[in-house]
Amino acid sequence: MTHSLLPWRVAVIGAAVGAAVILSQPALAAYGSTPPSAQDLEHSTAFGSYLAARHASIERDAGTAAAYYLNVLKADPRNPDILGRAFLSELDAGNIDKAGKLADRLILTDRSNRMARLVIGVRELKERHYRRARQNFAQSVRGPVTDLTATLLSAWALAGAGDARLAVDTLDRLTGPDWYNIFKDLHAGLILDLANHKKEAGKRYQRAYNADPGALRTVQAYGQYLSRAVGKNAALKIYQDFAKSVPDHPLVVEEMKEIAAGKKLPSLVDSPQAGAAEALYGLGASIGSRGGEDLALIYLQLALYLKPTHTMALLSLADLYEQMKKPGLAILAYDRIAASSPLHRNAEIQAATDLDALGRSAEAKTRLQHLVAEYPKDTEALMALGNLLRGHKEFAECADVYGKAINTIAAPGQSNWVMFYFRGICYERSHQWPKAEADLKKALELKPDQPLVLNYLGYSWIDQSVHLEEGMGMIRRAVEQRPDDGYIVDSLGWAYYRTGNYPEAVKNLERAAELKPDDPTINDHLGDAYWRVGRTLEAHYQWAQAKEFGPDPGDLAKIKEKLKVGLSDTSAAVAKPKKAGNGG
Repeated sequence: MTHSLLPWRVAVIGAAVGAAVILSQPALAAYGSTPPSAQDLEHSTAFGSYLAARHASIERDAGTAAAYYLNVLKADPRNPDILGRAFLSELDAGNIDKAGKLADRLILTDRSNRMARLVIGVRELKERHYRRARQNFAQSVRGPVTDLTATLLSAWALAGAGDARLAVDTLDRLTGPDWYNIFKDLHAGLILDLANHKKEAGKRYQRAYNADPGALRTVQAYGQYLSRAVGKNAALKIYQDFAKSVPDHPLVVEEMKEIAAGKKLPSLVDSPQAGAAEALYGLGASIGSRGGEDLALIYLQLALYLKPTHTMALLSLADLYEQMKKPGLAILAYDRIAASSPLHRNAEIQAATDLDALGRSAEAKTRLQHLVAEYPKDTEALMALGNLLRGHKEFAECADVYGKAINTIAAPGQSNWVMFYFRGICYERSHQWPKAEADLKKALELKPDQPLVLNYLGYSWIDQSVHLEEGMGMIRRAVEQRPDDGYIVDSLGWAYYRTGNYPEAVKNLERAAELKPDDPTINDHLGDAYWRVGRTLEAHYQWAQAKEFGPDPGDLAKIKEKLKVGLSDTSAAVAKPKKAGNGG
């Protein structure tokens, strides 16, 4: 089980920004993706390349798909379908210069291709050809999101051409859903701020902030403005209010520190290009958090093309790759975050988690150990290292690491229950039950009736034949809260088994097996319960299933023995209460 310990990352990002990730072949290969070599392409037929490109697209390997589609185009250069697929693949991969060249070819045959127009418009804006940029943006409109996108980008093109007033008027003329207004007010404020219309900028920032005080980028833009135009106390209040709902966000912590020291913070954007990137990032981050991965990826890549060093954009892109089950690409995005950024440590933690997901656990462990050595009181890094060790069953070591994380908390609160729960698991699995029991009780003290803790402590008591009634009650309460959690239902079934109530054990273990049919432990438990009620043929079937599902080596040996001789009468191990003081 893994738990994210970066709560600030779930904050509503609001209107934010990004930067271009053009991934080199050696870097991609290092994290699991291997683009085709020139030799591969040379010996691949057009049909073979097409099939390879389609497979790569399904696997969300955009770089490989683009290479194969381009190979098909050599044989069929006028095919609009292949041209469009190659264009979108290059765009998804972050190869915006290449995508732009394909977009130029696309509009020769389809002048109304909206995505091609958007890409060309962004390229023109980056190159400061503002009039041509606006012309292309005007032809990229299709629906509510693209309508807003085109308007925001057109406004920034106007700002780049030196007409801030017309830029703001363009934003204000746009009608649409209420959520448009946050984007409109924020970007009007940024445009006016950049044009040195400070008083009007402040009014628009305030409107955006009042509409959504939980949007990080709006908080930053308004707080930064207040630090320059009003004073540090007004600015600090904005950040402090945000921190009440999203504590310890690294960017907020850093900016509060700077403001408290008397520093006047610069505006969120310093150029029309950065402003356009902010618009694309804000939309991409919002769309991505709502499941629109394809469009979000395009917007983020375009934002990154405009401002390649923007840390929040890289963080958002990495998050998106993780949603897409592409940890290697996420690592590449995290690795681009500068060491000087307040977000660097968090990026290192997430990159280590992704390395572990790729099966490169030794590298992940080393990365986290280096981070902890550099920042010994970094609670999040310690918890991430503890989670990795626990996941790989290094229980004695993980208990020590979790202990160091706990020591960084002056007064543990409700949200810290998980630290004691995880350390309790590590103590229990490393045969240090008194310490484990104390931690599990502490977790329940911090978070009463937490079902995972109820289940673990209750099951442990029953397995040791102590506190039987209380332990059974805990597990029942856990099942009431999570009736569809196969592992918790298994605990209840096994508790009945351990107390000799085999019919109830069968009933609950059958339910657990329905919920988690491929779990070796649950199938093994059900086999034991079937044997006790005389259903020996079914018992052998469940044990055979458990054997095939990859049990731990110690359990595998026991399962093989049961398949040979079944269960002896003396192995029923009906739980009986122990005297007080024997671990209870």
